Amino acid sequence: MKAPECSVNIIPDRHWIQKLPKAELHLHIEGTLEPELMFKLSERNRVPLKFSNVEQIRSAYKFFNLDNFLKIYYQGMSVLQTEQDFFDLTMAYMQRAYQDGVCHAEIFFDPQGHVTRGVSFDTVINGIVGALQESEKTWKISSRLIMCFLRHLSEADAFATLQSASPYIKYLTAVGLDSSELGNPPSKFQRVFSAARAQGLRCVAHAGEEGPPAYISEAIQLLKIDRLDHGNRAIEDPELISYLAKKGMTLTLCPLSNLRLGVIKDLREYPLRLFLDAGVSVTINSDDPAYFGGYILDNYCALVDSLQLNHSQVAKLAFNSFTGSFLDCEKIREQLQCLAQVTYV
Repeated sequence: MKAPECSVNIIPDRHWIQKLPKAELHLHIEGTLEPELMFKLSERNRVPLKFSNVEQIRSAYKFFNLDNFLKIYYQGMSVLQTEQDFFDLTMAYMQRAYQDGVCHAEIFFDPQGHVTRGVSFDTVINGIVGALQESEKTWKISSRLIMCFLRHLSEADAFATLQSASPYIKYLTAVGLDSSELGNPPSKFQRVFSAARAQGLRCVAHAGEEGPPAYISEAIQLLKIDRLDHGNRAIEDPELISYLAKKGMTLTLCPLSNLRLGVIKDLREYPLRLFLDAGVSVTINSDDPAYFGGYILDNYCALVDSLQLNHSQVAKLAFNSFTGSFLDCEKIREQLQCLAQVTYV
């Protein structure tokens, strides 16, 4: 099935984009911790914060690069202590996703960031899974769960995490790789990803956000990824761009994240059109929206405004979000049929 086309070159408005069926494929659930919820959980769990109110927390959400952001990100995790906390966190995101027109969400979580704080693996996953199941009943949003390895930690730690996940494999669709990219190439985790694939899990990895195009090649060739997270810097390598297009590799771009972290200086310079023109399957996602000031609808609208995208181009991004998902073929077909029914003008 082809992406819907519109013969009229009109810039879509926010309401139309909101109603457009779409999937989110790059979302860190810990990165949806809004200041209000952080403050509420700190009081509920009696976890002291160095902030006396929500506005102080919000003002602290300032950073200039990936490592600077991650320091704040991991500090925020400290308030997540119980299964109810993870349930509340996930439900809050899913409600926001529903309001933004998301029909399907594939969610990252970082168990290593919690287990090292004394929070058990089962506490984390049971809270998240419970919310995903409730969200499907309440809002009809399907979902998939992706367990990420923190690349700044050791290979041995990643193997231990995979072992901890064994009783919960039925809840997992894939493994991923995130955290500080520079100095932590995908090759560091080649054996862990091989072990995960042997258990029937799909594979994704962050590469080419701050790291060089060579990291993207490593992720493809060594980790044998099914989908590439970020991948911006592939634009620097024409041969790699051609390969991604030929292979049909989906990229999960996160424009507002890239802007806040200094990966790009201006959204008008974002390489989205170059990827589309080259035939690369790109999607739009929100990454860590509580920290980067925008959920998926905000990301779509920001690119539409900056790049003057028309209805057909935006619909193509939504189309890619379903074809690049880990839904089964029948579910993808159903979502594309819904997308095809959208009125354009």
